[in-house]
Amino acid sequence: MTRPQTRQKRGRKIDGWIVLDKPPGITSAHAVAKIKRLLDAAKVGHGGTLDPLATGVLPIALGAATKMVPYIMDGTKLYRFTLRFGEARDTDDADGAVIATSDARPDDAAILAALTAFRGAIMQVPPAFSAIKVEGERAYDLARAGAPPDLPPRPAQIDRFDLIGRPDPDHAIFEVASGKGVYMRSLARDLARAIGTVGHIAALRRLAVGPFTEQAATTLDKLADSGHSAATNPDLVRPVETALADIPALALTEAEAAALRNGMALSLVDLMGRIPAAANPDGGLVRGLAGRRFAVLGRFVDGMLRPERVL
Repeated sequence: MTRPQTRQKRGRKIDGWIVLDKPPGITSAHAVAKIKRLLDAAKVGHGGTLDPLATGVLPIALGAATKMVPYIMDGTKLYRFTLRFGEARDTDDADGAVIATSDARPDDAAILAALTAFRGAIMQVPPAFSAIKVEGERAYDLARAGAPPDLPPRPAQIDRFDLIGRPDPDHAIFEVASGKGVYMRSLARDLARAIGTVGHIAALRRLAVGPFTEQAATTLDKLADSGHSAATNPDLVRPVETALADIPALALTEAEAAALRNGMALSLVDLMGRIPAAANPDGGLVRGLAGRRFAVLGRFVDGMLRPERVL
């Protein structure tokens, strides 16, 4: 009797993060596919989609790091974009078709006055060309088919929105620090409307995602030059726990770490005096360390520390 052949998993097991400086003109999915081929990696994902027009920090998760993607997505993101006044486009960026024009060009005072309404907790209508699902269809598919959906506004958190440059009357440069799921294209579109004109994003760069910054980013060309050896280069592939660097650290004993790893919860009473000031005791995350070694990601719930993710 012939035994059925077992299907071998393709690719090498590589665990860690690559901080990619995504070039313009490709999607985040294409960047993931290229890195998967370059490293012959078995499992690859990314932490936060960038539009094809956009450049900058795209965290690439390898192997066990893919389990950390939700926490990266929740981290603060820093962007710089150029707003082009006078032209509205169907995609809300330079890749789209012009759908409206205006001769109005705001001065700096008008821009600064309008920015106040776009800081803090706001409601934002996503771009019609976005990956949001509408009755099972992607919004961008509907928009490309000539039936852009009427998307409802969604909550968005804008921690910082600053005017940093004005190269000419047609353009203004901004930096934005925001939470999860905020669309820079919507910010640009809505700010232009608020000042009595129309506009779109002419250039967009992401400067940081959580603990990952552009200073630490590498390029596809450098990865291609390194080939498979990139997987063992600590300057290119960073440890899995790097993604958690901006989560408050909690010192644990070996016994406490073992208990959490086994699914047990610890009382906050037993942890008093060690809970970091930056940690939120009501639903907040902490990075549990046994010595200097990452042990477990835990969350405070109902007076207990419960394990959320164990590597």
